[in-house]
Amino acid sequence: MSDDVAAVLAAVGPRLRELRRRRGATLAALSQTTGIPVSTLSRLESGHRKPGLELLLPLARALDVPVDELIGAPAEPDPRVRPRPFTRNGMTVVPLTRKPGGQQAFKHILPAGLTAGREPDPRSHEGYHWLYVLRGRLRVVLGDQDLVLAEGEAAEFDTHLPHRFGNADERSVEFLSILGPQGERVHIRASYRPPA
Repeated sequence: MSDDVAAVLAAVGPRLRELRRRRGATLAALSQTTGIPVSTLSRLESGHRKPGLELLLPLARALDVPVDELIGAPAEPDPRVRPRPFTRNGMTVVPLTRKPGGQQAFKHILPAGLTAGREPDPRSHEGYHWLYVLRGRLRVVLGDQDLVLAEGEAAEFDTHLPHRFGNADERSVEFLSILGPQGERVHIRASYRPPA
């Protein structure tokens, strides 16, 4: 069990006691309403028993509160992503999304000279790719095309087409990428302007 989960479970006891007292209920009355023995309720409130769903659900019903309030879950989950960078073939990859599946966003950092002088070995896979160059110049080999994207330039393509990325020169390059399942593309909203 993680430290975060243990902390949440440990906080249930005091919260349960406070909610019960606010409603003017005794342990015996709560026991009668929920069917949970008084001794179990007492151990929950003192922190000597870890609550499971079989206890939390009837308690939440009896106290007329959502289970989230009983366990003290945050009202809104923390939206910050805490990326764990990894290195692949000398390139640092920083995941910018948390959930596997669906569209994934990454920041890529190619150190200076990493791919200079090397012939690319393009590969293909399922999906659709969108790139945006933050710093430097990115070489993109895409099928028979050999392109260079400068800072502020973007590209998107079907990843069934063999492709490879690299440094366009001896300098380092940083770029963002969004990779989605086949058929998912980055959509840019534009407003409709009727013809004049």
